[in-house]
Amino acid sequence: MAKDADKKAKKEVEADEGPSYEQRLLSCSAIAHPLASKKLTKRVYKTIKKAAKAKGIKRGVKEVIKGLRKGAKGIVVIAGDISPIDVITHIPVLCEENDVPYIYTPSKQDLGAASNTKRPTSCIMVVDVKNIKNKEAAEGYKEAFDEVHVEVKELNEKMITTA
Repeated sequence: MAKDADKKAKKEVEADEGPSYEQRLLSCSAIAHPLASKKLTKRVYKTIKKAAKAKGIKRGVKEVIKGLRKGAKGIVVIAGDISPIDVITHIPVLCEENDVPYIYTPSKQDLGAASNTKRPTSCIMVVDVKNIKNKEAAEGYKEAFDEVHVEVKELNEKMITTA
């Protein structure tokens, strides 16, 4: 009896999570490269959650572009399932010009949820810890940011050298 209840509870939790990583990949656009692996996607979302608590993110195309043009450093995370894709096609070019690493994730819903909003978000910039005014809050995500930053930068370098 208890096993049946555990199975039902597990199924309900899985139903709340929504589609799996593999199912979300099917809705990604063709230009979504470099696309984060399942493990890296989870780490990116955790970093975004920590940075959102410290107010160290910029949400949406308009804020991200403004930050890039002003010279802000960090990591740009772009949702791969944006439609129409023309809305975000210029962001990777700006990132490469400003030497800011970027990565695609499979879902705009998950990206919005990670940034503590109910709305789906097309792109987010996790601002470098050095540029945050509240240093105490920034220390909360410094380690996670550094790990993700190194890995995303490596993916960008691999992509640029193989293209």
